[in-house]
Amino acid sequence: MAITYNKDKRSGITYAYETTYQWDKEKKQSRSKRTLIGRVDETTGEIVPTDGRCRKRSPNYVPEENEYQMPTTVKELQSEVKRLLGENEALKSQVASLKETVNKLRK
Repeated sequence: MAITYNKDKRSGITYAYETTYQWDKEKKQSRSKRTLIGRVDETTGEIVPTDGRCRKRSPNYVPEENEYQMPTTVKELQSEVKRLLGENEALKSQVASLKETVNKLRK
């Protein structure tokens, strides 16, 4: 998956798309599928979610607690990767300790 940016020449608006690639066995070529993420704000460079029809979100919209916010800058992305690597290491150590406990219980 990759994020691609396309600028509409008529309106001058830049849109962000999530692109996924799949291999077509019959034609032996890679095929891409794009889904719209949102518009790119010119001043901040931030991706503003949209459905592609310039509709605004409801004023009563409240994001859920577990709703994941995609990092928008390289710095945020790097910190997210570091956080996930740390979480991965913690989970690996927990798995190792659980394996030791299971082995002790089997003996």
